[in-house]
Parts: sequence; C-alpha cells; structure tokens
Amino acid sequence: MVKKLIFSYKDSFRGLSKEVWWLALITFINRAGTMVLPFLSLYLTEDLNLTLAQVGWIMSSFGVGSLLGSWLGGKLTDSFGFYRVMFWSLLLTGFLFIGLQYISTFYGFVFGIFLTMTVADTFRPAMFVSLKAYSKKENQTRSLTLIRLAINLGFSFGPFLGGIIIATIGYSGLFWVDGITCIGAVLLMKFVLKQKEYFKKESNVSLDVNKKEVSIYKDKPYWIFLAVVFLMGFIFLQLFTTMPLFYKEIHSLTEVQIGLLISINGFLIFLLEMPLIHYIEKKLFDRMKIITWSLILIALSYTVLNSTNWSGILIVGMLFITLGEMLAFPFTNNFAMNRAPIGKEGRYLALYSMAFSLAHIFSAKTGMEVIDRFGYTANWFLMGGLGLFAVILMVILRKMLANTENIS
Repeated sequence: MVKKLIFSYKDSFRGLSKEVWWLALITFINRAGTMVLPFLSLYLTEDLNLTLAQVGWIMSSFGVGSLLGSWLGGKLTDSFGFYRVMFWSLLLTGFLFIGLQYISTFYGFVFGIFLTMTVADTFRPAMFVSLKAYSKKENQTRSLTLIRLAINLGFSFGPFLGGIIIATIGYSGLFWVDGITCIGAVLLMKFVLKQKEYFKKESNVSLDVNKKEVSIYKDKPYWIFLAVVFLMGFIFLQLFTTMPLFYKEIHSLTEVQIGLLISINGFLIFLLEMPLIHYIEKKLFDRMKIITWSLILIALSYTVLNSTNWSGILIVGMLFITLGEMLAFPFTNNFAMNRAPIGKEGRYLALYSMAFSLAHIFSAKTGMEVIDRFGYTANWFLMGGLGLFAVILMVILRKMLANTENIS
C-alpha cells in the first residue's frame, strides 16, 4: 500500500519539462522570501502605529497596484514576450521591497506599496503564459500545479522563517530577505532558463470552436467566471489580512505561532496538491463541479470560526480553506488558459490575474471596516455568505457553458 502511494506520487510528476522544473525552483526561491505579506497588517499596526482604517487603505492600494500590474503584465507579455517581463519584474521588485522598510508615513506607504505591487504583479500573466511555451498542452494543468506547489512550499517556509526573523531581528529583516530573494531568483532565472516564447503558429486548438471570433469583452461566460474568481479571491485574501489580527487579538497567538499556523496551508498543498490533481485528471471528473465544491469549502473555513472559542478551530478552518484552495486554483487557472484564443493568452490571463487584484482592493478594506464596526464574527459570516453567492454564480456558469456546447 505504501509503495503504491509512493509510486502514485512519483507518477504525478512524470513528463514535465526541465524548464518547468527550473521555473518551479525560481518561484520557490522568490516565494520563500515573500514573508512580508502575512505580517504586513501586524507591521503596520504595531511598528508604524497605524489604525485599522489606515491599514485597510494601504491594503487597497496594494490591490490597485496589483490590478494595474496584472493589466500591464498582460499587455507587455503580448508585446515583448514573457521572459523579458518576468526578468525585469523580479529584479525591480527586489529593490522596491528593500526600500519599503524606510517608509514610515501613511501616505508614503500607500504610494510605496502601490508602486511595488504594480511592478511585482506584471510577473503573474507572464509566468502563466510561460507555461504554454515550456509545457505540452496535456501537461499544462500539472505544470501549473507544480508551480503552485513551489509557491506554497515557499510560502510554507516563509511565514515560519518570518516569525523567527521578527522575534530575533525585527520587521526590517523581512524586507531585506524579501528583496534579496527576488534578486536571487532573477539571477538563477538568467543562468538556467533559456529565453523562449510562445508563438501563435503553435498548435493549440481551442476547446470552443467559436472562441476566435468572439472579443474578450463579449465573452459572457468568461466574465461570469471572472466574477467567481473575484469573489474567491476576496474571501481567500482574508487569510493574509484580517486573519493574522484575529489570531493575535482573539486567540493571543505569537508571531511564531501565527507563522506556523499559516505554514500548514503551504505544507499541505506541497504534500497533497499534485497527487490530488493527477488523480482528478485521470478520473476525468467534472472540473466545474470541483470548483463549485471548492468554493463551499472556502466559505465554510470562515463560518466555522464562529462556532466555538476553542483555539483548535483555527486548525479546522485552515484545513477547510487549504483543501478548497487545492481544488479551486489549478482548475480556475486552467479554464482561463484554455478559454483564451490563440495569440490573446496574455490578455485573458491578465484579466484572470486582475480579478484577484481587484479582490485585493476591496477585501482587506471591507474586512477591516466590518471588524472595526461589528467585530470578527460579522466578518466571518459575511465571507461565508459571499462564498455561497459565488457557488450560485458557478451553477449559472455551468448551465451557460452546457447550453453553448449544445448549440455548437
């Protein structure tokens, strides 16, 4: 039985190109250093003595920068190629993160985080398009899952290390490590990853034969899908904005304990996501149904927090959101990749990234305001309700896609 499980785990990684493995390593190095984000709300309230309302505005600025960066990244990727965009994004982001520690005013940090995220998130559409160049079509979902595995392994390691750095050096150490790892990742990329672009002439037949004739702005199913992605991001991002405050204020966890708890998310995804996705692909399960169930799990991860004051419920909530994330993110990303007509991958994937960025703008600010006025309980119920609304939209989307297939 153990041998069978080990073989199945190894089998889930077979057939991926060496470029995808290098890209995964570069992503791991970069994400291992992204330890500022889980502690950003704590840093702003404790070290800079900002109010929850001000922290909300900074997080909104974070989202606006991410939104602009995602749009810009899609445009630049279609014009200049993903490789150049990835290189300059990583390099400049490294220096910008280092510079953030020297900003101590509210308005200065609003602008600083906006500029940093604008540059940083040009990377995301470029990285998604790179998988079309470095991966075979049949391996794209698993290639994406490997990248997510690297992200989550890095993110599992990052918060734990970040908690230790705060306890020993202070918050400034986080900015230095984050910046240096970005620069280190781009140096490795230049050394091991050859420049290659995805050409329109490559055979990448769309699943929807009518898709080439439809403008992205008239693709109604895709816009409903983007609304689902926005809601999913809106709910999920509470994990890194309001949740650390909840852990500390209500359950009195230390920074090290908060880092360990958030690390559970990344570690479980590293351990289980690739075999799970490989199993789902082999069994040919309905991917849209899987996304629907993932949204239910993400919604439950917040509402269960209101069921008891027992601190163990934090782990239960983390398990729910982790499983939901494992099921949702690879398949939503794959849908966006395969929905895109040939030559417009950058634009479609930019809109996918922008949906998350838009969620950044409103998620933290909304959560902070709700908590400030009504408390954490109201916020968790709100997140659960938004999750159920996303489930309804998924049901509508599935019916719409089924009707489109029947017509064609």
